[in-house]
Amino acid sequence: MADTPKPEETAKIDHMPPLMRGWMDEPVDIRDGIYCYGSKPKNLEYVGMPYPKEWNPTHDDWQLPENWKEIIKEGFKDRLDRFRSVKLFMDICVRCGACADKCHFFIGSGDPKNMPVLRAELIRSVYRKYHTTGGKILGKFAGARELDEDVLKEWWYYLYQCTECRRCSLFCPYGIDTAEITIFGRELTNLLGLNIDWVAAPVANCYRTGNHLGIQPHAYKDMLGFFTDEIEDITGLRMDPDYNRKGAEILFITPSGDVFADPGTFTAMGYLMLFYYLKSQGLDITWSTYASEGGNFGYFTSHEMAKRLNAKMYAESKRLGVKWILGGECGHMWRVLNQYMDTFNGPPDHLEEPVSPITGTKFENAKTTKMVHIIEFVADLIKNNKLKLDKSRNDHLKVTFHDSCNTARGMGFFEEPRYVIKSVCNNFYEMPPSTTKEQTFCCGSGAGLNAGENMELRMRGGLPRANAVKYVHEKFGVNMLACICAIDRAVLTTSMEYWVPEVGVTGIHEMVGNALVFEGEKKRTLDLRSEPLPGMEDEEDV
Repeated sequence: MADTPKPEETAKIDHMPPLMRGWMDEPVDIRDGIYCYGSKPKNLEYVGMPYPKEWNPTHDDWQLPENWKEIIKEGFKDRLDRFRSVKLFMDICVRCGACADKCHFFIGSGDPKNMPVLRAELIRSVYRKYHTTGGKILGKFAGARELDEDVLKEWWYYLYQCTECRRCSLFCPYGIDTAEITIFGRELTNLLGLNIDWVAAPVANCYRTGNHLGIQPHAYKDMLGFFTDEIEDITGLRMDPDYNRKGAEILFITPSGDVFADPGTFTAMGYLMLFYYLKSQGLDITWSTYASEGGNFGYFTSHEMAKRLNAKMYAESKRLGVKWILGGECGHMWRVLNQYMDTFNGPPDHLEEPVSPITGTKFENAKTTKMVHIIEFVADLIKNNKLKLDKSRNDHLKVTFHDSCNTARGMGFFEEPRYVIKSVCNNFYEMPPSTTKEQTFCCGSGAGLNAGENMELRMRGGLPRANAVKYVHEKFGVNMLACICAIDRAVLTTSMEYWVPEVGVTGIHEMVGNALVFEGEKKRTLDLRSEPLPGMEDEEDV
């Protein structure tokens, strides 16, 4: 973050819009630190996306095809015909501004074009010009404008300053889903090969190897083997995960970030410990080294690409002959699963309605998708007294919880994560209610924006969440921010280092792993980060 402004500079924000000119007359200024690098041609080629090329967003020439306007216009018309929601969202906005101050990027930047209403207006203005009578006749007086290269560049710049978190939609009196407008706009720019590489590369990797990071099956297995070594050092017990086993009852799929990126790796260690603990109670579960990704960067590209990448989970469950699927801690993974999976790739007639083999609980909300979130699975275990837990092992933590946009607003998982946290931790504190649950603020870097080159944008977008964390840190001494999303764990770690460096980031199942009490374990003196447990600082083996 060497070139990123200092926090005290970033916090100086002017929310006053320009008074002398209208937004249509304000030219786009693509600034360093606010945009992501353009997509590499090899990544677009691999998945068959159009017009792969080397291009730089700061250059005047974006190497557009000669007929680019016709491509966009035809793409616009096609989607208006196919997606009734897009047509509806184009027409019903009254520009009341209820969403304006709800976006973390507008709050953190003061840029008027980051108001959700105005970001969508960038696209609506072109819609009016070519698809409404008033716009065709009256032009600018009807809020319409011609499609030209400056407009296209403005689209691209601001469409990638939206994390599709849907907080704005919560406050819209008409229920306009601005995230769908962002997806629609990104689909149009992708018709011209205008993606960002932080999205295009994970998409290509996932299509090629089954996960965003491009991890080969043997490397995936080796990494989990490394975790079992670490756990054995801490507990004296050897975890025994298996892979790609046909006939297992349950297939477990988690984001690849849990396997290869701290602090998600500690969450993955928690999964391994949980599954080992439950094996004697009847848990029959296997990991896949092929469907090794729950997340879906295709969702940040197009509905078609999301469907394409999501298909691997059902395909692998069918190949292995499992009964149902258990999914790890992730955000956009669960947005796709909860809202789209059954229509994208289902119905999964080869799977059964999920039933916990430990408690007998039927997970009714997974009746159609056949996939259960691990936080609800574990909450059910705790409720039925199936886990022996020592909460004091997390007494060095004062914890608050970040509701991930997708699992909170997109699924309604409000109480389950809090129930689990309170079951494994004695010190839990809520952030202000206007920043949690359905009103939660985004981490600031979702929807493919978790890059290194757009760090100023990320820190500005992360400011609202960081402010709420700072409040509970100063009032209650909170030193750990828990979440159930792999992107959150990666993003919030950097955001906390920048805004509230006294606060760390953890997945909930890292704390579950710390608290689990195994029969035959050696005296536990270390947590999963190999740091001393409370009261064990002076132990000889530390």
